Amino acid sequence: MSIERCKGIWAKDIVDVLIEVSKDSDIQDTARVIEKNGFIRMSTKMGRVSFNRGYTKDGFADKVFHLHLRYIGDNDELYFRDYLNEHPQIAKEYERMKLQLWNLFEHNRDAYTDAKTEFVEKWMSEAKRLYAGRC
Repeated sequence: MSIERCKGIWAKDIVDVLIEVSKDSDIQDTARVIEKNGFIRMSTKMGRVSFNRGYTKDGFADKVFHLHLRYIGDNDELYFRDYLNEHPQIAKEYERMKLQLWNLFEHNRDAYTDAKTEFVEKWMSEAKRLYAGRC
């Protein structure tokens, strides 16, 4: 399942993909297959595995991919995407923050992600409350 781009905000040209596996699957087996196909595991926590491909020590390659491996129903990013699409003022605030963080942390993806986490979690929680059961 692809995570669509948010309307009206600038974003890096990154393909962001969410893959959901059944709850009776071994997520680590699937993760190993993804790694064998050239993705780098970035994080593993509580049934969530994140990968990327296309980062270099000098910045982005021509094509960059983020892949999120989750169990079915663990799709918070979809709520966040929908919330930004339906709340353009919050989307613009997110865009401004991302651009500032990109300038600060262009070569430090972890610091970039950490710096925007509080904002994302705040509005994702609001979206899950507002859109309960949607995704």
